Amino acid sequence: MSVAVLDSKTVTRFVEAKEAFKKCVEKYFKMVDSNGNGVICRRKLREGLDLLFTVEHESTVSKEDIDNFHCMIFDKFDEDRNGKLDLYEFAALVKEIMMAMARGMGSLPVIVALDQDSLLMMAVQHEIGS
Repeated sequence: MSVAVLDSKTVTRFVEAKEAFKKCVEKYFKMVDSNGNGVICRRKLREGLDLLFTVEHESTVSKEDIDNFHCMIFDKFDEDRNGKLDLYEFAALVKEIMMAMARGMGSLPVIVALDQDSLLMMAVQHEIGS
């Protein structure tokens, strides 16, 4: 884990940097698509979201509620309703989550602890490199 300072602009600039964001999404898609078949099933998406976004939740949240949440996300982004997410659908999901996090942060800087491989860390590294 590393400590970083970021705000909504850190995240939105990263998402708007089309090539950098696309490259990052492709990297994470390959990580989540562990068998390399070009699509992500529900189970793999859940594992992937746990990998990409470290989310702490209270112990009062049931496993069933978490499973329902993951299913809702999957259904929202499975545009062709084939039960799998392709790279395009996965990119839309990641973009939506990143923009939601940006809106939640607001314009004031926030100090956060980030995993080295998290998408927010990629946004921080992009900002440092710019």
